[in-house]
Parts: sequence; structure tokens; C-alpha cells
Amino acid sequence: MLPLTKRQREILDYLTEFIEQHGYAPSLEEIGRRFNLSSLATVHKHLTNLQEKGFIKRAWNRSRSVELVPTRTGNRAVELPLLGYVAAGVPIEAIPGQEVIAVPETLASARDSYVLRVRGNSMIDEQIRDGDFVIVEDRKTAENGEMVVALLRGYEVTLKKFYRENGRVRLQPANPTLQPLVVDAAEVQVQGVVVGMMRKY
Repeated sequence: MLPLTKRQREILDYLTEFIEQHGYAPSLEEIGRRFNLSSLATVHKHLTNLQEKGFIKRAWNRSRSVELVPTRTGNRAVELPLLGYVAAGVPIEAIPGQEVIAVPETLASARDSYVLRVRGNSMIDEQIRDGDFVIVEDRKTAENGEMVVALLRGYEVTLKKFYRENGRVRLQPANPTLQPLVVDAAEVQVQGVVVGMMRKY
């Protein structure tokens, strides 16, 4: 399942509630009225996006033909804040954002979690690519081998595997063309541990 925007999540929740109450789907006009969308083309676009992401099915040329696709896990999605970018490459300043993104409950940890968008390809051997979303559990400590979001020298943020070695910390990329970052433990603050990944195609 691909991540949903906040509006797509709201429309999907409305479809779910409407179908549960009435036994059939709302019309495009009803969806438009519910979300103050004057253009049916806009409603159509939202439904097309939901269909492309695998959440609904539609029969063409029929009104009220929306069917919900049961999720493979049967779990609902939860909305997590999308807090900006993290560098999988050369560290960059974290860029905060104000969006939220829907993720499957199975990927969201019981602790406080958030989502970051990856920039760079330093974690490519862990199947994390530029543009992917990582789900991060808000933790200030990590075990050796865990993938972390680390704050370096108080202002640079990077995504790497974490290892403690003789009073220093090695931040290991998963890309054979890149060197690990080895720094004094005092220069590294763990911001969170990666617990999941999502990709938009």
C-alpha cells in the first residue's frame, strides 16, 4: 500500500463510513459536497489516486461503483507527521515540514513516530532510495546495527547504521562507494530509529 495524502485519507474514511451506513458508495456529487469541492473533476482525480494506490476499485460508466479494497493486513492506517527530509548521503540540515502522511498501523511503532523523506542513496543496499519515506520511532538511544536518524555536531542530520566503537561512533552507509563517518560519541545525538519504509512509485 502506498502512502496517502491527508485529503485522500479523509475521502477514504468518508467512503468507508458511507458504505457501512448505506450499503452503497456515495456519488461524485455527494463526495464533492462533503469536502466543498465544486469541481467533479477534482473528486474524480482523488478517486483515481485512491484507485492507483490500491485502496478502492471502480467500475467505469456506473454511478456509485466504488468498492473498498480490503487491506492485506486488515489494519487501518494512522497519520504520522511528515517532518521533512533526512540525508542518506552527505549530512544536510533537517528541513521541517507541516504535512502528515498515512502509514499502515503495522509500520507505526507504539511509541511516538514520525516520517522523513530520504534524500540521497547512501542506504541503497538496505533498499532505501532517494525519495523513499522512512518511519522513525522517536528514541534517543540505539543498539549497534540499528538504522538511525543521527544529529551530527548539533545541526547536520543523516540516516546511517549505528555502531559504538571504543568511545567513538561509526555511522555506516549501506553503499560500497561511500565511507563511514567515524566521530566522537559526544558529537552524535540519536534522534530516532528507523522502524519501516514506504515507497511511492
